[in-house]
Amino acid sequence: MDIKKENKPKFSIITVTKNSQQYLKKNILSVQNQTFKCFEHIIVDGNSSDKTKSILRRYKKKLRIITENDKGLYDAMNKGIKIAKGEIIGILNSDDYYYPKALKIIKNYFLMNPKIDFVFGSVIKYNQVRSGFFPWKIYWTFGFYSTHSVGFFIKKTSQKKLGLYNTKYKYSADYDLFYRMIVKKKMKGIATKKNEIIGYFRPGGISDKIKYLDYLNENTKIRLNNKQNYFFVMLIHFIRYLKRFKLIRYQSRA
Repeated sequence: MDIKKENKPKFSIITVTKNSQQYLKKNILSVQNQTFKCFEHIIVDGNSSDKTKSILRRYKKKLRIITENDKGLYDAMNKGIKIAKGEIIGILNSDDYYYPKALKIIKNYFLMNPKIDFVFGSVIKYNQVRSGFFPWKIYWTFGFYSTHSVGFFIKKTSQKKLGLYNTKYKYSADYDLFYRMIVKKKMKGIATKKNEIIGYFRPGGISDKIKYLDYLNENTKIRLNNKQNYFFVMLIHFIRYLKRFKLIRYQSRA
């Protein structure tokens, strides 16, 4: 679908949750309080055992809810993508939230740039503004974009061409998806201006609980599986491991 032909392109915002009672209400309200009102909010709940389900019942008239066991974060995201009805898909993890003009800002970028496939919005993360899109960095670092949750939006038609998140990756299936999106499919994207902040990425989520070596090993596997040069990948792996080792030694002495 040509989004520019649509006066009000509909968003599908996908939130994956499990036992997220502390922040889920703020997440839901941040979507419901958007100044741009053409959206659906899909909540994929991994059969929570805390008060998450009662919160979802409270707002059920305004949500599309899936409640069932899943095989992890990316499997749950895939479930949301499969039922999405909007022209633009966004990911908003349950700990995070949008600012009121988030969808309006993103909508305008798609309307003004009809040939793009995706947008990365500026985000507050670790009390700093994360912004920009630097595709040439994708070969060696995660720092080529703002964030996945909160900041990433993609046309549904482009998502279909790209496919789903590869669930064999536990920690970084988003990196694999972005690699396929940018390098293999050569899709076109853009970043919002630095001061056009979409929302807040809350520290302490899943990404902060991953052991660095597990994260690094999976990143390396993703690069190799996507046919990057073996020797280059091993060099990057060694450099990143060495930098981490030096950082740990420095912190232990401080």
